[in-house]
Amino acid sequence: MEFTKLVSIIADVLNVDTAEITVDTTFVDDLGADSLDIFQIIMGIEEEFDIEISNEDAEQIVSVGDAVEQIKKAIG
Repeated sequence: MEFTKLVSIIADVLNVDTAEITVDTTFVDDLGADSLDIFQIIMGIEEEFDIEISNEDAEQIVSVGDAVEQIKKAIG
């Protein structure tokens, strides 16, 4: 469930096809995201899941899988 919502957020922010996004997809190398894009994705995650991701945790998010793990960690 987290993955599906996350893919929707990423596709919306980066204007990419959801079929391009897998757990192993990296934001910068695979999707061409810059720091502003990543910030917008993290804001979208926080809003969608009603969680807060610290700056330290956000810096650790490189791939879609990393983001899923942060969401699961924050939800508990």
